[in-house]
Amino acid sequence: MSKALVIYYSQTGNTKKMAEFVSEGLKAEGIDVVLKDVQETKAEELLQYAGIIIGSPTYYGTMAAAIKKLLDDSVAFHGQLEGKVGAAFSSSANVGGGNETTILDILNAMLIHGMIIQGSSEGDHYGPVAVGAPDSCARRQCIRLGQRVARLVKALSI
Repeated sequence: MSKALVIYYSQTGNTKKMAEFVSEGLKAEGIDVVLKDVQETKAEELLQYAGIIIGSPTYYGTMAAAIKKLLDDSVAFHGQLEGKVGAAFSSSANVGGGNETTILDILNAMLIHGMIIQGSSEGDHYGPVAVGAPDSCARRQCIRLGQRVARLVKALSI
């Protein structure tokens, strides 16, 4: 069975809730999921998973420092994440709070690793976003992201 890692940083619980929804979507498609707080995640763990999805609240228009540290630490494994599936999601306090820039910063790091990014032609194109607590729309987008990543992971493992 293919495995995916959903990593998040959350102070208010909003990003954690989104991570749980993403995990729900992965599980619905038969993927073995590990859900982890970034502060309990080591960069070398990324090597064990076919899919890696990272969620961060938006701080000053970009990812939380703990997420950035994990990605910085992952440089030690440059080239070894190539071909893995990646995706991202974000939460913020305001509509113009920087959700998309946060997601794109995470995706940029994944692309530099040679990862395959799952985008969407519907809804939240770069990845799910929430303003404050995730509402029903954010929940749907998170579950859908998990499902789409799961399908891509399975398709690539054939």
